[in-house]
Amino acid sequence: MPASLEQTPSVKGWLPHGFRLDGHSHAHGQLVYAAAGALATTTAHGTWVAPANRVTWTPPGFEHSHRFYGRTDVRLVAIPVELCAALVPRPSVFTVGPLLREALLALLDQERSPAAYERLLAVVVDELAETPEQSLHLPEPRDDRLRAVTELMHADPGGSATLAELGRTAGASERTLSRLFRSELGMSFHRWRTILRIHHALIHLTGGRSVTDTAMACGWSNPSSFIDAFTEVVGQTPGRYQATLG
Repeated sequence: MPASLEQTPSVKGWLPHGFRLDGHSHAHGQLVYAAAGALATTTAHGTWVAPANRVTWTPPGFEHSHRFYGRTDVRLVAIPVELCAALVPRPSVFTVGPLLREALLALLDQERSPAAYERLLAVVVDELAETPEQSLHLPEPRDDRLRAVTELMHADPGGSATLAELGRTAGASERTLSRLFRSELGMSFHRWRTILRIHHALIHLTGGRSVTDTAMACGWSNPSSFIDAFTEVVGQTPGRYQATLG
């Protein structure tokens, strides 16, 4: 797939590990589905990770970038503006059930008449409109003190530093930072760090790393606590997730 792939509204192809599409926006909405591999979509509102059983949604006009993990079999599907009102007005991630998966694959796997393509696209939009969001969303802060802390955590997602220790480095108290996590990011420090670690765990698992090695690399003291956290956030165990990668 060429680096100019985003110039084509709907396209499919294989991308190498680490491939990145820099910041851009569309007049149309866009779905990005990885039939194999995983991807991260980043906007000013944060980062969403979509493993192989999920699809990312970006509404028209949102500046966003993508990064792909593992060798990724990707489908990019443009959603015409007139159909976008049926979907949520913000970037999100949705679980891909059997019907939605087959419809996404069929959209681009063979030549279709414009009328047949539109009917299939309508099925995709109908399915998404009825599918609950499953957003592995990691919000990013605006406050400089909080941003300094989250940047430290991004640099070392498996680190064990406490919020007080991170705050000393960033020049802010634990109490202030705890308040900022909840007011700006809508979650606790511990929840934000868990989701950050799950993002990295998905990338490790997609690359073939074992569950135990992934747990250790991402900051869990034992595989059992990692499996519990992963299952609560992702909705399936790490082993089950790896099994779906084929």
